[in-house]
Amino acid sequence: MTKKKDLQRLLIFLGYAFGLTWLFFLVAVPMGSTWSEMTTYRQSFVSLGMLGPLVAHILTRLVTKEGFKLSGKDSMMLGMSFRDRKWVYFLLALILPWVILELGNAVAILLCPDLLDLNYAESLGVDTKIFLLQPLSAMVSGVIVSFAAFGEEGGWRAYMMPKLFKLFGEKKLPALIIGGIIWGLWHAPLTCIGHNYGTEYPGFPFLGILMMCISCILLGIILSFLSERSGSVWPAAFMHAVFNAHPTALIGLMNDEKIDPVKAL
Repeated sequence: MTKKKDLQRLLIFLGYAFGLTWLFFLVAVPMGSTWSEMTTYRQSFVSLGMLGPLVAHILTRLVTKEGFKLSGKDSMMLGMSFRDRKWVYFLLALILPWVILELGNAVAILLCPDLLDLNYAESLGVDTKIFLLQPLSAMVSGVIVSFAAFGEEGGWRAYMMPKLFKLFGEKKLPALIIGGIIWGLWHAPLTCIGHNYGTEYPGFPFLGILMMCISCILLGIILSFLSERSGSVWPAAFMHAVFNAHPTALIGLMNDEKIDPVKAL
């Protein structure tokens, strides 16, 4: 009976999360426009849709009468504790995005050496030292401006994943895969207007949606680990925000215009 109730609550949450967000995107995004064509103000307005999962979380608890406990078991996971070395998970949330993105850049350079251009930053009139400070800048700004990321993680990690973990019991991998696919599909409207990968790639937009699902599965595993171990959604929100801020120094030495396949991706 408990699993049936958890499934019902999860489905209600997903109905709200997809319904509210997709409806907002439908209204907020001008017909036929792409992300790159929008003004910064329009992009910021569209980004408000990222609050959908958090709103869905609150509405689901209200409708199902689950209560609004801030921390502990079956809570909204809004508490922030540094006891029992839980501060480690907050620290990891800041550092991991840098490590992941920098490793990705290093692999890209190894596979495509033409990407490396030591004079690229200078050709753009940018001081290379700025890129060296980018990781730290992204960490700080990510924590301060974690508005949209908290909107997502306040739903996915604070409500969806705990419900999926309950439904699958000890088999966490299926829960993580399904959760990642759901998260990736939720991004579909934005992927279709080029928010994530642009519009100039083979198989647009279906390949982009598939890639988004794969990315969400992989990233979701880390975010869920941080949330579960810390008992809080905040490490996931911070990591998500820092990741979005692109904490990488190598990007200033990479010129993707020198190699067409990389540019196409």
